[in-house]
Amino acid sequence: MARMKVLLTEDIPSLGLAGEVHTVARGYARNYLLPRREAILATKGALKQAEDIRQAAIRKRAQERSNADAQAEVLTGQQLLFNVRAGENDRLYGSITTSDIATKLEETVEFEVDRRRIALNQPIRELGLYDVTIRLMAEVDATFRVAVVREGESWADAEQREQDREAAAQAEAEAEAVAELVDDGSDVDAGEDGATS
Repeated sequence: MARMKVLLTEDIPSLGLAGEVHTVARGYARNYLLPRREAILATKGALKQAEDIRQAAIRKRAQERSNADAQAEVLTGQQLLFNVRAGENDRLYGSITTSDIATKLEETVEFEVDRRRIALNQPIRELGLYDVTIRLMAEVDATFRVAVVREGESWADAEQREQDREAAAQAEAEAEAVAELVDDGSDVDAGEDGATS
């Protein structure tokens, strides 16, 4: 396979940082990196520019990091309330997706939010409170809360529903623990009775 050396002019997560020289497949360079101006051929003249490109990229990354930190500060602790239609079993008629969350978040914070950066394993399909994380850039995350309630309900209703669920789960766990103790105790008693007969 034919390979060629290129000087990166932009940071490419899968390859390297701006100002670095990498050997890549000729097709990758010609069809992707060069047309998008993410790299240039690593000629002697281009290599003389490498340090300038590297310094410009460092300044750009610092600016992006500063912006991401400021956005994270604004996003952290936000509370989004979704009023939806749901059945008696608290299942939604539909779902809340990353796109829905991004739209609502943009309305709240008044800057653009990329839905692809919102970490949500699957769409929300039940009423309740959810902690959602957004990755603004490497090492910069923000966490906020999403409450999904029935139409006409408030944030307090979501918190109450969550407390009720936690209490029910705790009561169930305690009942299972008692049942295990009773089962363990009855086995021991049966063994002792059998031995004395």
